[in-house]
Amino acid sequence: MNQINQENNIEVKFDNSFPSKVSLETELSESLYETMKDFVLHNPTWDQYKLINSALATFLVQNGCTDSSVSEIYINQLFTPSKSF
Repeated sequence: MNQINQENNIEVKFDNSFPSKVSLETELSESLYETMKDFVLHNPTWDQYKLINSALATFLVQNGCTDSSVSEIYINQLFTPSKSF
C-alpha cells in the first residue's frame, strides 16, 4: 500500500508484512558516525540499530512523548549494560 502526498510529492510506502519496522536513511556528521561506530565496536551487546532506536526513544521521551511503545524502548535501554565509553 502506498500513499502519495500531492502537495510535496512524497511517497510513503507501507509494508504490511512487517508493520512494526520502518527503514530510515539519513546523513550524519563524520564525527558522529565515527563515535557511533567506535561505541558499537566496543560494546558487543549493542549494534547500530539498537543505538539509533535508543537515541531516538530517549530524545522523544525527554521531549514529552507519551507513547507506551517508545517509553518501553527508553526504559529497556536504561537497563542494558554497556561498557564506559
